[in-house]
Amino acid sequence: MKTILFAVAVTGAVSLASAQARPAAPRAPRAPRAPAAPVAPGTTALVKTSKGDFTIRLLPEIAPNHAALFVKTAKAGGYDGTTFHRIIAGGIIQGGDPLSKDPAKAAQYGTGGLGLLPAEFSDRPFSRGTVAAARRPSSVDSGGTQFFVCLRDQPSLKGQYTIFGEVVSGMDVVDQISQAKVDGDKAAERVEMKVTVQEPPAP
Repeated sequence: MKTILFAVAVTGAVSLASAQARPAAPRAPRAPRAPAAPVAPGTTALVKTSKGDFTIRLLPEIAPNHAALFVKTAKAGGYDGTTFHRIIAGGIIQGGDPLSKDPAKAAQYGTGGLGLLPAEFSDRPFSRGTVAAARRPSSVDSGGTQFFVCLRDQPSLKGQYTIFGEVVSGMDVVDQISQAKVDGDKAAERVEMKVTVQEPPAP
C-alpha cells in the first residue's frame, strides 16, 4: 500500500513539474504601425479656427517623419475639433491633442497623441512662426500629433524639439489665439481647429 501511494505521489509531482516547466504559448506579434507616406516639398496645411486662418508650410526636408505624421493625421480628420489647449503668453500656442476633442477630458489635455516618433533635430533656428512637435517632458523621442507655434524667437529650444513646419501666412491669427483667456498656461476657452492639407501640383 505504501509503495502504491509513493508511486502516485511521484507521478503527481512529475506531472506538476512538467506542467510548470512547459513554456507559455508565444504572444501574437503586434501589428507594425503603417508608415506615413512621404510629404512632397511645398505641401502646406490650412488651419481654420474661430479666430481666423493660418497656413503652415511643412518642412519634410528636415523632419520627414514628423511632416508625414502631421499630413496623415490631418487627412484622417485627426486634428478637426481639437483645440489649442496650452497657451504661454508671448511664447507659444500648442494644440493637436486628440483628447481635446472631448471637453469632458480637459484634465487630460496635453497627454494624448504622444510617444509616436523619435526626434528629428536640425540646425534650423526657432524663430517666430516656427512649428514644432510637442513631446513628453521625460523624453525628446516622444513626438506625436501635438504641435506648437512659436510667437517669438526662442533659440533655447534648439536641440530640444523637432521643427517640421513654419507659418507662412496668418501669424496675426496665431497672435489672436495666444490672447485667448487662460488659467495658468491652460486655455480657458475652446479655440478649435480644422486642418486641410494642400499638396503642390504634380510636375
